[in-house]
Amino acid sequence: MTSKEQKWDAQHYDGKMGFVAKLGAGVLELLDARPEERVLDLGCGTGALTNELASRGAQVEGIDLSEEMIEAAKANYPHIPFAVEDAHSYRADAPFDAVFSNAALHWMRQPERVIEAVAANLRPGGRFAAEFGGADNVSAIVSAIGGVLEERFGIDADSRNPWYYPTIGEYASLLERQGFRVLSAEHFDRPTPLPEGDRGLRNWLDTFAGIFFAGLTESEREEAYREIEERARPKLYRDGCWYGDYRRLRILAVLKTPRARSHSARSEV
Repeated sequence: MTSKEQKWDAQHYDGKMGFVAKLGAGVLELLDARPEERVLDLGCGTGALTNELASRGAQVEGIDLSEEMIEAAKANYPHIPFAVEDAHSYRADAPFDAVFSNAALHWMRQPERVIEAVAANLRPGGRFAAEFGGADNVSAIVSAIGGVLEERFGIDADSRNPWYYPTIGEYASLLERQGFRVLSAEHFDRPTPLPEGDRGLRNWLDTFAGIFFAGLTESEREEAYREIEERARPKLYRDGCWYGDYRRLRILAVLKTPRARSHSARSEV
């Protein structure tokens, strides 16, 4: 699930950033979807993990805000229902047993509305399993982008930042306010190799960070990329490979069952 400003090339995403789906295996195991359960994949992208859920017997549906991603998902997995929908406001016709999300929630800048929508789409007792960028995710990359854009082009990178990276406490509190009980929460480092050797960071910038460079000419963008690489290299490049300094937040929560109202005299006082 992406912000409306972010443009996606689904073929580039699958070809260059296939590790995103592969690294979703952990949160799939956390969800532990059972056969015949109805599961919503929130921010499904091109559908790889949606299909994995289906292969485990779940009755799965996928939504994403990107038309390009959904077109690719439908082409890749025509047996699964996919739809272009906004996770901030989506309401399904029938409740789900579980909602799953991988590498998507950090693109959604109004988390209260997203969690409200998740709760509205779950049956009481339903599960919410998600992994996404947590506090300080890709901080070295963001710092290099911000420094280059401000110093070379007078651009305030913070005003263009499309991501929401919360702490455990922040996100768990939002879940609890919407009636969830948080079963587990983990914030962990996961340095992630970026494919294609010396081009790894460029591929990552092309895929995920295009909004930062809006308005730059091709030559200015090339200049920015070179300087970002120079600044980030001491922290993120080793043994011929770029690494993304990923810090992920992995959450499992259950929507609490509403308590039945007591009809005792005491309750009516």
